[in-house]
Amino acid sequence: QVRLGESGGGSVQAGGSLRLSCVAAGDNHHRRCMGWFRLAQGKERGGVAVIDSEGTIIYADSVKGRFTLSRDNVKNTLYLQMNTLNPEDTAMYYCAASYADDCRRAVDPDRFTYWGQGTQVTVSS
Repeated sequence: QVRLGESGGGSVQAGGSLRLSCVAAGDNHHRRCMGWFRLAQGKERGGVAVIDSEGTIIYADSVKGRFTLSRDNVKNTLYLQMNTLNPEDTAMYYCAASYADDCRRAVDPDRFTYWGQGTQVTVSS
């Protein structure tokens, strides 16, 4: 079992940056993927980025070139550096963990089973 806790959200103007953090406690050896997802009002939960156990990262098309996922294995912390934010990035951002064999093949929230409580990101124009 893994417990996840996100932080770093806030309100910024378009073009600004934020860095989100996710601390993972508990099982840090058996999960296959960690990821960031987001839920905007009126929209379905969507993928942001996923990193597998080997360090391979995939990004959703909407954030490629702007967001960077990284991991600190010593601190058991996942990060999401978000640059050039725009109002369409406004959402609750969630950290998640997956034990599914195919979790590395897509930024798919349905393949993730453990979730943090989220941190709000609001971008104004």
